[in-house]
Amino acid sequence: MITRLRRLLRDERGDIEDLPAWTILTIISVALLSAILVFGRAGVVEKTVQAAAAAAARDASLSRGGDAVPHAISAARIAMGSNVTCTSLDVRVYGNGLSTGLGQAGTVSAEVTCTVSYGDLVFPGMNLPGFFTVKKTATSPVDPYRQR
Repeated sequence: MITRLRRLLRDERGDIEDLPAWTILTIISVALLSAILVFGRAGVVEKTVQAAAAAAARDASLSRGGDAVPHAISAARIAMGSNVTCTSLDVRVYGNGLSTGLGQAGTVSAEVTCTVSYGDLVFPGMNLPGFFTVKKTATSPVDPYRQR
């Protein structure tokens, strides 16, 4: 079908109006389906990375001292699950919540950055190249009366 389409498009004997209606509809349908898949992928990644950031911040706020970062990274990876495959995943934990004294309020923030490839989206006759990066941040309060 693709070779016939190329031959029809390169043929100088007629205009685009000479193409059969099903050919034009097929081209438009494939383009529309491609756009839906790309934007759908981006939406799923956005929501999943936001959930991973929230899980990482919450887990870090429940941790004590130095084990907050490993717990946050583990929580982010579990929250990502098999929904999104990141080519690179970066989790950063910051905030004053882990260093405040007993009785003092504080917060912990987690920033999750995920780079995702379009390479696994395959359409008839083409493979989508490229990457996109999603960065989300979430904050969680630390219990002021919990031992640190």
